[in-house]
Amino acid sequence: MPLTEVGPGRAYPRGATWDGEGVNFAVFSEHADKVELCLFDARGRHETQRIPMRERTDHVWHCYLP
Repeated sequence: MPLTEVGPGRAYPRGATWDGEGVNFAVFSEHADKVELCLFDARGRHETQRIPMRERTDHVWHCYLP
């Protein structure tokens, strides 16, 4: 099921952080031209969605998924 609402998120803390309502994703890469968040099924075998992380703050790419 594709997610329709992707927010900008925050650059910190890095990694995947659950806040009770969704997950903030933040990944450091000084030299990346783009970063994509890949989501997989519950068994981790099949990619279900690929989300471009468009926001970048001080070399940290970030987004938020409710």
